[in-house]
Amino acid sequence: MSKIIFFSIPAYGHTNPTIPVIRELVNNGHEVWYYSFFEFQKKIEAVGAKFISCDAYLPFITPDELEKKAGKDFAALIEMVVDTTLSMEEKVCSELTVFQPDCIVSDSICFWGKLFAKKLNIRYICSTTTFAFNQYTAKLMKPGFKETIRMIIGMPRINRKINALKGHGYVVNNFIDIIQNDNVTDTIVYTSKTFQPLVNTFSDRYAFVGPAIIEPNVSTAISKQRKKVYISLGTILNQNRDFYKNCIEAFRDETFNVVMAVGDKMDLAALGKIPNHFLVKNHVNQLEILSQADVFITHCGMNSVNESLYFGVPMVLFPQHSEEGVVANRVAELGAGIKLKGSYPHHLKEMVKLVLNDESFRKNANQLGESFKKAGGAKAAATFIENCISSISREKDPATY
Repeated sequence: MSKIIFFSIPAYGHTNPTIPVIRELVNNGHEVWYYSFFEFQKKIEAVGAKFISCDAYLPFITPDELEKKAGKDFAALIEMVVDTTLSMEEKVCSELTVFQPDCIVSDSICFWGKLFAKKLNIRYICSTTTFAFNQYTAKLMKPGFKETIRMIIGMPRINRKINALKGHGYVVNNFIDIIQNDNVTDTIVYTSKTFQPLVNTFSDRYAFVGPAIIEPNVSTAISKQRKKVYISLGTILNQNRDFYKNCIEAFRDETFNVVMAVGDKMDLAALGKIPNHFLVKNHVNQLEILSQADVFITHCGMNSVNESLYFGVPMVLFPQHSEEGVVANRVAELGAGIKLKGSYPHHLKEMVKLVLNDESFRKNANQLGESFKKAGGAKAAATFIENCISSISREKDPATY
């Protein structure tokens, strides 16, 4: 059978969707290696792939720096990508030269996977856990003034890093070569054609497979006698004590139950007295909670939104940066959620009650969830990878087909 390499960044929203795909590939008899990070080792090995740690090669960045730069400092992203690529180069290139994989499947943000594939002349498949972006959908991104200024100021830093790549034999003209996909690149997109903006601008080399979700065995039962509101700002830009306290104040006297996940670094004691109908934890099993929720207040990370729609849960949308803003706008456009006008208690209370009382939000979320399930999920993604590998074999030896 085939030999397949995966690369991803140290982020749950970019790694989790690939885990069911790897399980499918391994069950189909393929050998899979995954270059990832220690926090995902157990998940990767549990589905039968070989885990290879990249932790020692990722430039050190403190949580505070990550919070400032995530989604906001493009020059810093390019610097990290190039530094990571060059630090991993000797190890990865020597290992893959011996292993001789049939393809590399790399996350769309994990640019070093793409760079290694191009340098070693290995078939590259892009794994996109956000919306697919091209010259048309890129216009939907509306970076703020500060982000634009950072981009302009950061161009000399970006160009220095591009020159460093060229010095190591990478064929890269500019940063666009690194970040942009085109209509001839095989690409897996973990959403449906229904949810993807401007879907008609993408070629048939894009497989819209929907989110690869393993449905949970629900162990945390929430009372069915009361409505359920779930609140989470994800795993990165989630240290927002004022927002959480506003949520507590907004829903202190309401009759619905509230589950709030505040992130591993938040001190629960700093949130003050928690009402009895609240369940506040640093971390929860999001799939379990969403499978029982009525409304989700979310930062609009693509993974969280996909999971919410998969279970037909409408959303109150609170995006934290421009990429999440694109996701929020699409959810609102399709009537499966509504954007917050502000984050004060009265804003939160108004929007949650609106979504709870207007059944059209639930109906639209359910329709999108059905489009996800019909798209094929992990099985469709695995089949797409297998078909890409088969096409390589046909190109090498067409007489056998």
